[in-house]
Amino acid sequence: MKKNYLYLTVFFTGMTSLAVELSASRLLGNVYGSSNLVWACIIGLILIYLTLGYWLGGKLADRRPTPKVFYRLLMWASLTVGLVPIIARPILRVAANAFDQLQIPMLVGAFITVLILFIIPVTLIGMASPFALKLALRDTENAGRESGRISAISTLGSFIGTFLPVLVLIPLIGTFRTFLFFSSLLMLIATIGFFVAVDFRSWLRQAWMPIVLILLWVFGTRGADKASENMVYETESAYNYIQVLEVGDYRYLRLNEGQGYHSVYSSSELFYGGPWSQVLVAPFFTSAPVDMDSVQSMAVVGLAAGTTARQATAVYGEDLQIDGFEIDPQIVEIGLTYFGMTEDNLNVIVEDGRWGLAHSDNLYDIISVDAYRPPYIPWQMTTMEFFEIVYNHLTDQGTLVINIGRSPLDRTLVNDLATTIRQVFPTVFTMDVPNSFNTILFATRQPGNWDNLWENYAYLSSMDEVDPLLLEAMATTLMNIQPEPEVTRVYTDDKTPIEWVTNKIVLDFILGGDMGDLN
Repeated sequence: MKKNYLYLTVFFTGMTSLAVELSASRLLGNVYGSSNLVWACIIGLILIYLTLGYWLGGKLADRRPTPKVFYRLLMWASLTVGLVPIIARPILRVAANAFDQLQIPMLVGAFITVLILFIIPVTLIGMASPFALKLALRDTENAGRESGRISAISTLGSFIGTFLPVLVLIPLIGTFRTFLFFSSLLMLIATIGFFVAVDFRSWLRQAWMPIVLILLWVFGTRGADKASENMVYETESAYNYIQVLEVGDYRYLRLNEGQGYHSVYSSSELFYGGPWSQVLVAPFFTSAPVDMDSVQSMAVVGLAAGTTARQATAVYGEDLQIDGFEIDPQIVEIGLTYFGMTEDNLNVIVEDGRWGLAHSDNLYDIISVDAYRPPYIPWQMTTMEFFEIVYNHLTDQGTLVINIGRSPLDRTLVNDLATTIRQVFPTVFTMDVPNSFNTILFATRQPGNWDNLWENYAYLSSMDEVDPLLLEAMATTLMNIQPEPEVTRVYTDDKTPIEWVTNKIVLDFILGGDMGDLN
């Protein structure tokens, strides 16, 4: 019984170790995002802490190989896991304000401080496996078998701990309470271990620890994760930390660290600047005059809360059929609740954009890809193979539109994507969105040119029934034409150095001291 319970303890300890790592990424992601740079720091330091724990656990187990020491160790590990988000919260709030104001030293200092907070709980958790092996061994003849069994059980627990926080607990109860859940679970396992393998009187000396966790459940996680001005709603999904801000009659959708707005809504206004309305220009690179009634279908890859779909419906009418691909169902719910995303002609598809588009039976006059924002650019939507999927899902007169982030001095991403798209599409056009670091790239299935856009603009300007939003978008495009992008490299499913490019863009922003407007 005692040995079987030891195996059970190893299982839950392994589960907690990976759950803490995944939850740490979300704890930091609310402020710093979830780029590969952030992930590298988290994973690297967690592995160092575990390495330290394995070494210290082996030494302690040789000196004091008793269940009493083992389960006391786990109770301390449990308590410190529960304390991490409570201590981290005020630090991260300071960091969030520093991020908004781009106070780099404070931002970096907070990041390092929070990562250091994990050294105690993760090291203590790492001490469990070698200690459990020492307790389980009865003779050296079975050392290999016992070591393999404990490693397998711990790894199986880690497997569960990989999925449970992200897919179930964080969307259900939030990051802070997810820490408390695993902390309390490990505390329960350690407490039962005292009753099974030690004695009740020994446990009483640690009885204050579960009381602290109970108090943390009751009092320790109240309030918003961020003290953002004008915030009316926040939540966490399996994919994002999500905020809704309200300023006057305008609502804004922000994700993760909150640099840039992913959607905008006003009950009285449709033109918001930014990249959304530039999508409306897509059909007019072909010969004039283009009949607006011929624009009958549209796909938005990266729907967010539906700003582009709402504008397109206003311009082209409710007969325009729109498929909106959005991977995060929580964002869809927010779009319905806060952003008026209730158009009858909008068909929301909760799927990965590439997968959803590849398996769609529809052809579209416009395909808008608005899933890029450095450093969160899904590499699978930057390759020649992806753009072949897009090409094959456009009508003969169809156009691809992509919103691309860049730095003020570095157009590498724009050039690379244009070079890749030219392998599939005959013509590519780019314009820069004013007062932002966004470039809009248009790629037409039929050869086109800027003269066509000028002629269509002149033609539509003479018509009374054309929505001013379209004319404003066309004028903005024509006034911000960019030269033909340089020929650089082609991205493929096999080789896509997108992380190098986006990391450089982020560093350019930080070192330049101006995050700009990254929509």
